[in-house]
Amino acid sequence: PVALVIPLPRHASAGDRYRWWGDDVERPLDDRGRVQADALADAYAEAPVAAILTSRAVRCQQTVAPLAQRTGTDPVVHQALVEGDPAATTELVRELARAGGDLSVLYSHADVIPEVLRDLMVDGMQVGGARGCAMGSVWELDVEQGRITDGRYLAHPGHNR
Repeated sequence: PVALVIPLPRHASAGDRYRWWGDDVERPLDDRGRVQADALADAYAEAPVAAILTSRAVRCQQTVAPLAQRTGTDPVVHQALVEGDPAATTELVRELARAGGDLSVLYSHADVIPEVLRDLMVDGMQVGGARGCAMGSVWELDVEQGRITDGRYLAHPGHNR
C-alpha cells in the first residue's frame, strides 16, 4: 500500500522565454497556462493537501494559485525548487518522503524535474508508462516506508482522473 504520493508538477505554459524581454523569473502564465493551472487544481483540490511549495518564479506562483485558493493552503516559496538546482530539489523530495505525513505539492521547472527523476531512479524508483515534462504536467511519486518507490507521468492532470 502506498503511504503517500508526492505530486511534482511543472509550471503551466508561460509562453516563449525567448520572446520575453524582462527578467525570466517575472515571466507570467499565458492563456493556455491559466487553463492548465486550473486543471492541476482540479486534479488535487479534493486531496488532503497540507503544503504547497513553489519556485519563486511568477509562472510557478501563478500555477499554484488555483489549488491554493481551492484548498485554503498558503503556498510557500522554497529555494530548493528554483531553476538550476536539481540536487536541492531531489534532497527536498527525499526529505518529504522520509518524513511521511500529509500531501505536499511541489511546483518546479523543466531543467529540474528530469534530473530529480534520474536521481530517484538511481535510488530505485520504478517508472512505467509515458515519460515527459510538458508545461502543466505532473509526476506523481509514490512513497512507501520513507522511500520513493514508483513514479507516474500525467501529461494532462485533472483529465486523467
